[in-house]
Amino acid sequence: MNATAAAASTIDVASTSFFHDISYLKLFLSFIAIILVWDQVSYIQKKGSIAGPRFKIYPIIGPFLESLDPKFEEYKAKWDSGELSCVSIFHKFVVISSTRDISRKIFQATKYVKPCVVDVAVKILRPQNWVFLDGKAHTDYRKSLNGLFTRTSLAQYLPSMEDVIDKYMDKFIQYSKDKNYEPTIYFHEMREILCALSLRAFCGNYISEDQIRKIADDYYLVTAALELVNFPIIIPFTKTWYGKRTADMAMKIFEDCAQQAKDHIAAGGESICVMDAWCKLMYDAKTKNDEDSRLLHREFSNKEISEAIFTMLFASQDASSSLACWIFQIVADRPDVLAKIREEQMAVRDGHPERRVDLDMINQMTYTNMVIKETLRYRPPVLMVPYVVKQNFPVTPNYTAPKGAMLIPTLYPSLHDPEVYENPDEFIPERWVEGSKASEAKKNWLVFGCGPHVCLGQTYVMILFAALIGKFALYTEFKHTVTPLSEKIKVFATIFPKDDLLLTFKKRDPLTGKVSE
Repeated sequence: MNATAAAASTIDVASTSFFHDISYLKLFLSFIAIILVWDQVSYIQKKGSIAGPRFKIYPIIGPFLESLDPKFEEYKAKWDSGELSCVSIFHKFVVISSTRDISRKIFQATKYVKPCVVDVAVKILRPQNWVFLDGKAHTDYRKSLNGLFTRTSLAQYLPSMEDVIDKYMDKFIQYSKDKNYEPTIYFHEMREILCALSLRAFCGNYISEDQIRKIADDYYLVTAALELVNFPIIIPFTKTWYGKRTADMAMKIFEDCAQQAKDHIAAGGESICVMDAWCKLMYDAKTKNDEDSRLLHREFSNKEISEAIFTMLFASQDASSSLACWIFQIVADRPDVLAKIREEQMAVRDGHPERRVDLDMINQMTYTNMVIKETLRYRPPVLMVPYVVKQNFPVTPNYTAPKGAMLIPTLYPSLHDPEVYENPDEFIPERWVEGSKASEAKKNWLVFGCGPHVCLGQTYVMILFAALIGKFALYTEFKHTVTPLSEKIKVFATIFPKDDLLLTFKKRDPLTGKVSE
């Protein structure tokens, strides 16, 4: 082959390679174009006539970056945009309800929807966990738990919870003293005390102080792992990995506690915590044959009890921590409210502040309970509750939510409805007096949801916070430092003051009102 022929051959090979590469590039670009078009067309079809961006401004990912730092103002803009609105993030098409009646319809539509959490939640909470059950299986399991949260059962847990309150009162006072009574962030301390209260109520004395501290210190890792937008695969040293490690550690502790509770009840011991009460129900069911008892005839394993207790902690921790932050801030900022709470607390104790709290006292705390209820209305810890659509759901006459979509009933708008709550953006405990418009508007009271999945622990919350704020009001002088961010809302699973709550605590004599350092 001469030089000219060789050169021609080389050019021919190079040309073939070039056009071959061009073909692969075209194929790749065509594939990308098809995906982008499909993503937009799918979004437009699912959106229909409801409020939301006309197109996905950011193809595929949607408002992913905004969702990494959720802002209350952006949520509110969504609620204000229409009774139904939507967004689409990656493969998740999300429909948001902003009206009371549509939200209630979603809560009660078990035929069409079931509660859901983020994809990784199944791995963290365990796939066989009762919260992922649906239909009759869920209803039956829930019936077996109902007896743990009656007022009679909750009265048994009060003594151990008051011990925790006493301990943390001393701790907060000392903490403020160590800080020279300078305003200090109490966001983390509020999360810790609520975690300790729940763990003592759930596990009694079977859980040690060190174990409580460990779970309380690490629990925020579970919250972070279950944020709305997180990578669904557990990769070492990511949020989801740390969250699962914390959950596994806590569940192992709870399994050990469950066995101790079983042994205690079998030996004739008294019930003083949720685990005791559950084991007692199982033990007593063996000699009964009514419908509810039959659900408890089988022996729930330590693993099942552990997983259920963890979901109770999951359900309570962030919401109750939110309520604690807001109620301490709100009461501290309103001396007239604090004075009325103190007056009532002395009255229900017949002028003897040292009396230990019991259910009869709680029942007499009319004003204190109005303050708690108004705090829940004014700053509801949970803004929205995610559900997944099991089959196409005609949410309104004009819109059907597609199967697989996430459907989110919103709680905040119904709790700030000016037709029910006059001056809804003002804190007015007296609006809850018996027979008032607010107290009669049962349909608007969506703080704990409604329907088959209504919060199991709503009575527990009211009793716990009456004991908590009542005792702190009597024995401490707590001051809040107001900043421009105090009334701004930070979203971290639930809602918190944006400045993370600046407080100081001093010791107070409940009889004289004298404050000492």
